[in-house]
Amino acid sequence: MADIKEIIARRVAQELKDGDVVNLGIGLPTMVANYIPHDYDVTFQSENGFVGLGPAPEKGKEDVDIINAGAQYVTVKPGAAYFDSATSFGIIRGRHVDATVLGSLQVDEEGNLANWIIPGVMLPGMGGAMDLVVGAKKVIIAMQHTNKGQRKILRRCTLPFTALKVVNMIVTEMGVMHVTELGLVLTEINPEYTIEQVQEATEAKLMISPGLKNMI
Repeated sequence: MADIKEIIARRVAQELKDGDVVNLGIGLPTMVANYIPHDYDVTFQSENGFVGLGPAPEKGKEDVDIINAGAQYVTVKPGAAYFDSATSFGIIRGRHVDATVLGSLQVDEEGNLANWIIPGVMLPGMGGAMDLVVGAKKVIIAMQHTNKGQRKILRRCTLPFTALKVVNMIVTEMGVMHVTELGLVLTEINPEYTIEQVQEATEAKLMISPGLKNMI
């Protein structure tokens, strides 16, 4: 099987449209930028204060003054703009972000999200997630289906919530799930797995789309 993170990032990239303003969370979500079609004009926003986020710099060519919200060195594209945090979060809270792609610790069948803390464990913290998930027009969770064998897609999150009923779509290496009023619908499946294997790795009950297709 191809690299798990690559599978997820490549599929998420297919959800982004030409002209979109998109925020990518730290970690796996940053890989999504690598799979945007060359003829697409997607503007990436970083909540620490700029739009026009570019790819990672070549080793040795890092600019210490240009980092993303995860403190990683990045580049900027022509036309990029820098601003203060108030303006950055004004963009987010004003619903000018078309989509945000975030990782998660847990997601449940109602679209509730828990991605900021495990009690007693040192993690980076909330960051801009609580603003992004209520301000972005579409919330896509990009994550591995399980963590060391532990299910992450649950009937109800057991970790502290980031926000309630905000997730629209979940993409893992096993498939694509959409959050509906009736629960989670499996719309695409990685042909490396069976429906039974996906359900076994998922605590929440999955509804199977009549149009279920292979994840590409």
